[in-house]
Formats: sequence, structure tokens, C-alpha cells
Amino acid sequence: MKNNIPEVEELIKQFAKLPGLGPKSAKRIILKLINNKENIVKPLAKNLARIYKNVIRCANCGNLNVIENKCICETSHEFDKICVVESLADMWVIESANIFKGYYHILGGTLNSSEKYEENNLLINSLLKRIKKNGLKEVIIATSATTEGQTTAHYIEDMIKSDKIKITKLAQGLPVGGEIEQLDDGTLFSAFKNRIPVTTK
Repeated sequence: MKNNIPEVEELIKQFAKLPGLGPKSAKRIILKLINNKENIVKPLAKNLARIYKNVIRCANCGNLNVIENKCICETSHEFDKICVVESLADMWVIESANIFKGYYHILGGTLNSSEKYEENNLLINSLLKRIKKNGLKEVIIATSATTEGQTTAHYIEDMIKSDKIKITKLAQGLPVGGEIEQLDDGTLFSAFKNRIPVTTK
């Protein structure tokens, strides 16, 4: 006999929305949580509440930051290049591979080719401001090789094309339809090392 407890059913629905999880996986996780209230649920709830209250997305670079703290994009580092990625997960993968030294710009998603650009909440205008403010020489577009990722890349290229700025994108090793966060270090290294200039008209 099935027990339809609204609180449990609602939580399963919420967990099922997370990447990589479906209804079955969500149910297993919820059962694990229910059976470990003191050891898992209680500290998890506290940490989630802390994150909800204190952690925000930087409106300048898209990285995570703590309220009232200065973001890493405002530090004294002076680089001449910036790497544009779709998500924080993509940045973490590139950082862990230790293959890039420069600024990061996290868009927070991609443009959908079927939607109007102005309807998307991406940090493209902020990217333009950072390029101008920091006098950057190279913009590396590291969006995924998906249709949405390439649509976003082309839009950014059109927005920032300039004779003074070198625009490149990841090359060999990046499979068609591939997502950055799924790539191994060797593939990423090859893609960065062999990045190619973007031809702008």
C-alpha cells in the first residue's frame, strides 16, 4: 500500500528536477534523508539556509560570492585574457585542469536559438564592460559544442568583434555536442592549446 505524504511527494518532485536525477533516484535520496534526520537532514538544512541567505551570484562575472564580500573578479590580478563559459561547473573543470591563467566570465546559461536574445538573463552586457574596463587582448569562448552553446558563441562574437581584440574558441578535442563539464583534463588541454581564431566580418 502506497503512503501519499504530501511533504514527501513534494520533496521528491523538487529533487527530481536536479541534473542527473529522475523520480526513482530522487525517491532513494529522500528515503535516505528521512532515515537519517539527525546526521544528514539537520546539518543539510542548516547549510542550505546559510547558502540561501549569504551566497549570491556576482552580477559582474557570474561567479559565486558571499554577500558584502569583494568578488574575486575585483582582485588585483591583471590578466590580458578572459575565458567565457556557460556555467560554474565548466569553470571548476577548467580550473582543476590548471590549463588557463586569466579571468573567467560565467554566463549562467546559453541562448536558445528559438528565443529572443533580450529574454535571456545572461551576463553578456557585463562581459562587454569587463573587456573594455580591463583592456583585454583575447576573449576565449569556451561554450559547449551543443546547438545552444554555438548559438551563444556566435552571438557573443558579433557583440564583441573588434580589430583590437583577439577572439578564439576551443578547438581539437572538443566533440560535437559535447559539454565542457563532461570533458577530461587531456581533452580540455588539447582544446585550449589548439584554440583557433574566430573570423569576424
